Amino acid sequence: MTDRENPVHYLRGYAEILAEVSATGRRLTREEIESRRALGEQAADAGHGLRTLVSEHLTAARSAWPHALGSTDTALAAIQQVIDAFAEGYERAQRHAVRQEEAARREFIDDLLYGRSDLGRLSERAERFGLRLSHAHAVAVAQSPVAYDEGDPVPRQVERALIARFGDRNILLTTKDGRLLCIASGHQEEVLAHFSRQAYAATDGGRVAIGRPQSGPGGIVQSYEEALNVLELAERLGLDEPVLRAADLLVYPVLTRDRQAMADLVLDALGPLTTARGGAQVLLDTLTAYFDCGCVAAEAARRLSLSVRALTYRLERIHKLTGADPADPAHRYMLQTAVIGARLLDWPAQNL
Repeated sequence: MTDRENPVHYLRGYAEILAEVSATGRRLTREEIESRRALGEQAADAGHGLRTLVSEHLTAARSAWPHALGSTDTALAAIQQVIDAFAEGYERAQRHAVRQEEAARREFIDDLLYGRSDLGRLSERAERFGLRLSHAHAVAVAQSPVAYDEGDPVPRQVERALIARFGDRNILLTTKDGRLLCIASGHQEEVLAHFSRQAYAATDGGRVAIGRPQSGPGGIVQSYEEALNVLELAERLGLDEPVLRAADLLVYPVLTRDRQAMADLVLDALGPLTTARGGAQVLLDTLTAYFDCGCVAAEAARRLSLSVRALTYRLERIHKLTGADPADPAHRYMLQTAVIGARLLDWPAQNL
């Protein structure tokens, strides 16, 4: 065993300090205190436990007591000073190590989610955090009105729940731009489902989006961006489901892939509604409610706090203005697609 591997190495000069201080009654000098701090830092860097090191200090003091120490009060005060200084240095080294680890973790997460850095080097760093980038991964993103950092109680609460259920099983939980993120292997669907439940409960009703599993070093970026797009989509469409999966909403990116074509459809199909008294928004909301409840007039009327007769009048008005009958299956698909496009493009609030 080398000197550094032996905890006694970090007590060098301790017995001499105790003997002199006890004999003279003086307190430790600044240089002596700083030397104890330095040894505490070195012990922490070498990976020794503080409990063991404190025990070694007390054992050494007991060994020296019968023949080396004078006044009990002076000796105890010196022991206290030594251990305080040693523990301060130890804790200082630990805080520095934690800050370095947090900085490395944050740099890795930024590189991972932005697709930066050399892929080979990124893969090596990923293994340190339990990820194998050659496998498929999926990303779940939880968003709430409150922004979170990693040290906040909510992320720690969700992390404890995941570890209690699954252990440290190739899961990376972090925060990014105030949101909670969970990165897991693509086949660990139950991990992301559990994260979604825990995050929804911990964020007091926040929304969670889950990207599709994607393979390769760039797969995490793709899944992450999918989850972010789903959150934005849910905001635009007013979707109220607490957990949304990108795989279930693939039709919407398809609809908006050609923005100009969608804008043309909205204007052609729904543009005449702008001539109605009060503008297009009321009639557009009527169509939205009607389609959202499966074209059941009674349910749509209830959602809009209208009588069925008033709802029927609005539908007839839409038919008259647009030439398309919402109750006619031949017209329904075109109108419903146009309504979805209007919500995605924020029409009529935004000019197309």
